[in-house]
Amino acid sequence: MKKTLLLFCWGLFTIGVFAGQTQASLFEVKAMRNYKGVVEYLDNIVKTYGQNAQEFVLGDSDSGQKIIGVKVGNGPVNNLVVATHHGNEYGSTEVALRFAYTVAVKPIAGQTIWVVPVLNIGGYNAGRREEMSSTRGKSYDPNRNYPSPCGTEGPFTLKSTAALARFIVEKNIVASATLHTFYPAVTYPWGLSTKDLTTGYESIFKGLVQTAAADSHYKTGNTTDLIYAANGSFEDYAFMQQGIWSLLFELGSTHNPSPKQVEDMIAVNVPGLRRMMESAPAQRADKHSFTGTCDRSRGRADRHDE
Repeated sequence: MKKTLLLFCWGLFTIGVFAGQTQASLFEVKAMRNYKGVVEYLDNIVKTYGQNAQEFVLGDSDSGQKIIGVKVGNGPVNNLVVATHHGNEYGSTEVALRFAYTVAVKPIAGQTIWVVPVLNIGGYNAGRREEMSSTRGKSYDPNRNYPSPCGTEGPFTLKSTAALARFIVEKNIVASATLHTFYPAVTYPWGLSTKDLTTGYESIFKGLVQTAAADSHYKTGNTTDLIYAANGSFEDYAFMQQGIWSLLFELGSTHNPSPKQVEDMIAVNVPGLRRMMESAPAQRADKHSFTGTCDRSRGRADRHDE
């Protein structure tokens, strides 16, 4: 009897251990994976936490593949996390994937969170910053591809950026976080080539970036002042066109993080993303037009880091 009981207990123990190992392996961090691996990660979230999470298709990409994301929760406020506008910034992909996993485990009350881990599929698979337009035969920087009063590489010469622009309208996105590498900072609009950088909501934006950086201790502030002007970016477009509370997360200190560096980025930024979403206003900004004057000289600092 004792032997039978011992074997039974050992069986339960080993089942628990192996189940834990299996689950851990489903959501492990990798230095870089191809897009197929990204979709498999999302599939595993939905299979494991299907009561909270569903996959969705953002739209078509110029690579010929569907842009896949995961929807978590069913609250009335719709918020967005989107990573990898730039295909070589794979650390941002891993942070987005882990964030999707953590909110699937514990959704944010009253919210529906939409996570797009890879917007630029062609660039991601090639390890290249830009994305090739299938109709124009040339590459564009996706985060310079949105309409802007101070200049753009587009607008919308890429299927991915056009799809994202449609999506934020259709889903009535209220707050958004775009994930990039590398300059440890969390910033807010305006990021335009201008000296007129005040949106009129400085206190709200400052509160959001400080909340988001509480664990990372990243620098916080206005995008143009803290980093450089980047005309045609999603962050400015989302706020200017829709009044979305849009933050830019520049993660870590390299475009080529090791697995350990990726884990460190996840550890300090995933909680920050959650706090940002929890503390963001539940409604869009009322007044969000850009009324300043463009200063082209400020845009010369845009380095397009490789």
